[in-house]
Amino acid sequence: MNKERNVLVVISGPSGVGKGTIAEILTKKNDNMALSISCTTRFPRNGETDGKEYFFIDRSVFEKEIADGGFLEYSEHFGNYYGTPKKFVMDKLKDFDVLLEIDVNGGLNVKKSFPDAILIMVIPPNLKELEARLIGRHTESDKEIELRMQRIDYELEKKQFYDYTVVNDNLDSAVKKIEEIINKEKTIK
Repeated sequence: MNKERNVLVVISGPSGVGKGTIAEILTKKNDNMALSISCTTRFPRNGETDGKEYFFIDRSVFEKEIADGGFLEYSEHFGNYYGTPKKFVMDKLKDFDVLLEIDVNGGLNVKKSFPDAILIMVIPPNLKELEARLIGRHTESDKEIELRMQRIDYELEKKQFYDYTVVNDNLDSAVKKIEEIINKEKTIK
């Protein structure tokens, strides 16, 4: 029997596809899984806490971290920076599987640095359902929703570079498929 290893798992997909919900379920169900906390320069949404959903930092601090090589990956979109703190992930990976919930470009950048990273693209059953989810969460303006919808084609084109694609048409089923992928990958050398 192969010895299991800790794995770095990246979950990406369009806004509103359910990445955050899936990540939350996976980390609550698995004591050996740590969710990486990203840094961002955007303002917190209602109910978000610094150090829980994100590390909310100011733009100048973020740019200093970029210059110092402090991010595993980072990107700027929708007018804000988002990045994965390298030290946080490397420290966690020593003892846990680490789950990153990041955008597609970030996922591809992680894969360049860590070829063993497992990239999973979560996609919606259809675009109408995705738009309804975005509207239903009441966290973005109509203009922000429009911008996010415009980005979907770009994001979905990147799924060809991901190791796996999972359709989130049923949350329980999507979580189960991702768990199966992770369990399989943990035994691969």
